[in-house]
Amino acid sequence: MRITHLCLACFFPDGFSYQENMLPKYHRKLGHEVRVIASLQSFDKNGRTVYLEPRGEYLNEHDVRVLRLPYAAPVRVNRKLRRYRGLTEALEQASPEILFIHGCQFADMKQVVGYLKSHPGVRVFVDNHADYGNSAQGWISMKLLHRQLWRRCARMIEPYAQCFYGVTPARVSFLTEVYGIPADRVRLLVMGADDDEVQKALEPAVRASLRERFGVGPETLLLVSGGKINAMKRHTLDLMKAVNQIADPRLKLVVFGSVEDALKLEYEAQLSDLVKSAGWIPSAEAYSYFAAADLVVFPGSHSVLWEQAAGMGKPLLCNQWPGVSHLDQGGNVLFLSNCSDAAFCKTLRGFLDDPDLLRRMKLAAEGPARAIFSYRDIAARSILPASATPTSKGSV
Repeated sequence: MRITHLCLACFFPDGFSYQENMLPKYHRKLGHEVRVIASLQSFDKNGRTVYLEPRGEYLNEHDVRVLRLPYAAPVRVNRKLRRYRGLTEALEQASPEILFIHGCQFADMKQVVGYLKSHPGVRVFVDNHADYGNSAQGWISMKLLHRQLWRRCARMIEPYAQCFYGVTPARVSFLTEVYGIPADRVRLLVMGADDDEVQKALEPAVRASLRERFGVGPETLLLVSGGKINAMKRHTLDLMKAVNQIADPRLKLVVFGSVEDALKLEYEAQLSDLVKSAGWIPSAEAYSYFAAADLVVFPGSHSVLWEQAAGMGKPLLCNQWPGVSHLDQGGNVLFLSNCSDAAFCKTLRGFLDDPDLLRRMKLAAEGPARAIFSYRDIAARSILPASATPTSKGSV
C-alpha cells in the first residue's frame, strides 16, 4: 500500500523516536511504500523550537521519503495557522492509498479535504496528541483555537476518516469533548517503543556496560529517570533528594536529559555518589539506560519515554498524570499521587524492604506490556479497518 503521513499540525524532528517518526518507519518495514509530508518545524537537543530551511525531498534515517513544505506568505501568521505552499501538489505526487494525518490542528485541512473529494478511494486515519495538560491552557487557546478553529478542522475531515485515534486515554477524551468527534468514531492507539532499539538494548552487555560505567553493582537497585527537566518535571529534583536522604548503598539513581537553566544549580546540588547525571543523550540511547535500570521513574508530566520504558519490559514508578491508565498492563506500573521527596522516600524504602514487590512488577512488565507497546504491532494496528479496532478508551 502507498501510505502518506501528514505531519503539518506540529513538528517533525528527524532522528527522534516520536510516533511521527516510528509509524512511517514500521509501515515501511511492513512492506508499504511510505512518504512523509511535513512542516519545517523541528527542535534542537534542548527542546527549543527551530524552523528548518526547505531542502526538497530527501530520505531520512529510516529510508522514508520526506518532503518539508514551506509556509505560505505571510510566514509569521501562517506558521501559527499552519498553512503551506504546495500541499495539494505534494498529495497528487504521493498518490496515497492511505493518508495518515498526525494532528488535525492545521488550517490547510481544507486543501486535504479538496484532495480527498477528488480521490474518494483514499482511506484516512487521523490521530491526536493534544490534551488538557499540553494544550488549551488559556482562554484564547481553548475558546478560539481549539473550540473554534481546530474543532472546525477536525469536523471538516471527519466524514472522510475511517477513525480518529487518541494516543492516550486523555487524548481520546479531548477529541470527543473539545472537537465534538462522536465517541464511536474514536479509538485508542498507544505510543510505544522502537522494536529495533529494544532488541539492541536487551543484549546483556548493554546493561552490564552502563551499570559498570556508573559504578552500580549487580545487587544494587538502580533507578533511571529521564527527559527534559523543566518546571513540568521539577519533581525529578525531589526524587534525587529522596535517594540522597535514604543514603542506602543498595539504591542508586541515574538521570539523563537536558536541564532548564533555572533548575541547573538545584539539580547539580543533588549530584552525589548515589545520584549520577548522564546529561543530554541521543534519543535512541534512552533504551540502553532503561535496559540498565531495575525500576524506571517518571515523576513529572507524561512523555513518550513512559511508553518506551514500558515497551522495554521495565517496571515503572510514575506520577499519577491524567489519562495514562493505559500504561498499567497487569501491575507493571505503580502510580504516585504525591511526588514529594518524603513520598519518594517512603515508596523507595518499600522496594528495598520488600524485594517481592519489584519482582511481581517485573513479571507483569516483561509479559503483556512489552508486546502492547511494540511499534511494529502498533503500526500494523494503526491501518486496520475501523471495525477491526477496539473503541474502549482504556483498551489497546
